[in-house]
Amino acid sequence: MNSASSEPASETSTARVDYTGAVYGSLLAASVVVGSGTLGSFPKVELILLLLCTAVVFWAAHVFSRLFGARMVHHLSWGEIGRACAEERPIVGAAVPPACAVAISPLFGLDAQGTAWLALVVALVGQVGYGTLAASRAGASRGLMVLAGVINLLLGSIIVLLKVAIQH
Repeated sequence: MNSASSEPASETSTARVDYTGAVYGSLLAASVVVGSGTLGSFPKVELILLLLCTAVVFWAAHVFSRLFGARMVHHLSWGEIGRACAEERPIVGAAVPPACAVAISPLFGLDAQGTAWLALVVALVGQVGYGTLAASRAGASRGLMVLAGVINLLLGSIIVLLKVAIQH
C-alpha cells in the first residue's frame, strides 16, 4: 500500500500490528493436534485436512460474529465484508505451518505420534512468535515482549500438558 491510499493511517497501522488471529489460530492448531492424538492414529492427510478445515471454520465463525454480532445496526457493504475476511485471515494462516510440518514429517521418518508432536511444537512456536512479534510491533518494551512470549508459552504449555495427561 502506498502513501496515496485513502485508508486512514490508524487503520493501516492497526492491521499491521494485530496478530490476535494468528496467536488464536496457533493455539487452535495445537488443540486440534492434541485432540487428534487422543482419538487414535490419524493418517497424515487427514490431520492436515483437520487442521486446515478447522481453521477455516473458525475463521468463518469469527468473520460472521464480527460482521453480524457487532454491526447489525447498519447495512453491510461488500468492502466491509472483505475487510473482515482479510482481518480474520491470520486464523487460517496460523494453521498452515503445523499442516506443513505434518506434510514433511515422512522426510524425518516420524510415526503418527512423532508427527503430532512436530505439528504441536510448530504451532506453539508460532503462537509464541506471533505474540512476541505483536508486542514488538506495538512498541512494547523488551520486558513486555518477553512477558508476551512467556504468557503465550504458558498457554501453549497447558495444551502440551493436556496431550501428555490424556495419552497416559
